[in-house]
Amino acid sequence: MLLSLTACGNKKDAKTGGDTSNKKSTVIRVGSKDFTEGMIVSEVYALALEDAGYEVERVFDIAGSVIHTSIVNDEIDMYPEYTGTGLLSVLDMDLITDPQEVYDTVKDEYEKQFQLTWLDYSKANDGQGLVIRTEVADKLGIKTISDLQKHASELRFASQGEFNEREDGIPALEKAYGKFDWKSSKVYDGGLKYEVLSKDEADVTPAYTTEGQLANKDKFTLLEDDKMVWPPYNLAPVVRDNVLEANPDIADILNGISAKMDTESVTALNAKVDVDKEEYEDVALDYYESIK
Repeated sequence: MLLSLTACGNKKDAKTGGDTSNKKSTVIRVGSKDFTEGMIVSEVYALALEDAGYEVERVFDIAGSVIHTSIVNDEIDMYPEYTGTGLLSVLDMDLITDPQEVYDTVKDEYEKQFQLTWLDYSKANDGQGLVIRTEVADKLGIKTISDLQKHASELRFASQGEFNEREDGIPALEKAYGKFDWKSSKVYDGGLKYEVLSKDEADVTPAYTTEGQLANKDKFTLLEDDKMVWPPYNLAPVVRDNVLEANPDIADILNGISAKMDTESVTALNAKVDVDKEEYEDVALDYYESIK
């Protein structure tokens, strides 16, 4: 079920001068979900732990649908998770939109139910959003979804089909913002949405808020969800209690990483891999070197 990717220790020692004088006996199994952002963030966590003297086993590329089971079943010791995912997908609780309340809720419930600790959450939020062509946003003065709703009749919407019907898609938006009376609305494959906008075939499309293409702000503008329709998906490390109790310094190590991550920086990291086609290990290493 799990695909273990063992990183080359020589690469780290050569590039960062990894500290081997403070070698710890504990091996920390760092997990990762099976997409770019998950692997980058997990690799940053792994590098920070190695710099602190831990031996790290990388257990990357785990499907999002099973990674929670993996940590509960003691197959990994920690991984980066999203507060909204914990609230809605794992705990199956009611929607909450305040970031601190979501975090406090998942932190308490994970401790009670799973003996897992949520460390500090970062400002990085990989949630649902709407993106508009920057040229159009500047012309019409659109910065928020409220602004967008007022100008909907002038805009072409590129949907991904289910977004129009899904409870947390257009129905949720219209409940909060009012009807979106688009100039036109067509369904496109989600993987083509930025190409569709770039070719001026549409003006607005659903997106996730840290997608690498959003680093190009001259072309794409992510709109503010000013009425907070969507839950926050802030990144945070989730760690097994017994591992944290045996190695309490892990909290400070990883909280230091979270304190420096925000949506813009994570978007830029994703862009280097997904747009510029760099290797995620190299991107993570360069980022870690810049913040440590």
